Amino acid sequence: MTLHDDATSLDAFTADWEAWHLRRDAALAHEHGFLAVTGLYWPGTGPQRLPGVPGTWSAGDEGVTVVLDDGEELVVDGTPVRGRHTFGGIPERGGTEAAWGDTVIEVAERGGRYVIRPRDPRHPLRTGFTGTPAYAPDPRWVVTGTYTAFAEPRPTTVGAVVEGLQHVYDAPGTIRFGIDGLTPDLTAFTGGTPGSLLVLFSDATSGVTTYGAGRALHVDAPAPDGTVVLDFNRATNLPCAYTDFATCPLPPAGNRLAVAVEAGERIPHERRRTAR
Repeated sequence: MTLHDDATSLDAFTADWEAWHLRRDAALAHEHGFLAVTGLYWPGTGPQRLPGVPGTWSAGDEGVTVVLDDGEELVVDGTPVRGRHTFGGIPERGGTEAAWGDTVIEVAERGGRYVIRPRDPRHPLRTGFTGTPAYAPDPRWVVTGTYTAFAEPRPTTVGAVVEGLQHVYDAPGTIRFGIDGLTPDLTAFTGGTPGSLLVLFSDATSGVTTYGAGRALHVDAPAPDGTVVLDFNRATNLPCAYTDFATCPLPPAGNRLAVAVEAGERIPHERRRTAR
């Protein structure tokens, strides 16, 4: 498709992308975002101490339980708790938080297992963050596709960056589009806003200039005729691109593109340093 045929509209297109990119980096640098995570822990039935947080932690049928020593205190939903406290009723992909000073302790469920992740704003990964590298925005990578809904959303199981872990997402339909002579059909998951979609994909740049496990693309709600716009300039890294303390899903097998999508976010500086 042809977009932004003159210099003025191209400048506006670029400025809009740059503002989006700055917002993305600001969200990543949030004091309790993924760059602040200091560890990934899977509590078992026996009590255990975790680095950097108070108490002993365990998991059972009721949920995750912490037993705090005398003088220790957490704040959960604005209420101080002492002694024994159970975080119950956590849904899959849901979570809750407990505050301990400047540190926030995330208690969540992923792939049917409980997970604990402390988030400390002083973590060097966050304090040393200098922004995410990305390809220069190019209107060529804004393409139109057609969304086809399933009769009913289909539960779709995908792998995860954590070995042995699986995620199940509802796929409401597929998106077909044309790119470099190909017409792939991508499985779309339910997006974060009403009617929107989320596409997890990898391509020929994965593991070369972009993060190997894949990237994410948020797609606005389809038009009444099923038309959608895929702006690959806004393809984003998942948290696992920055930290080993994430449980990110992998793209469905059919979402692996043979073309090199030279658009969107590239391998983070943090990951390149880790790989050395």
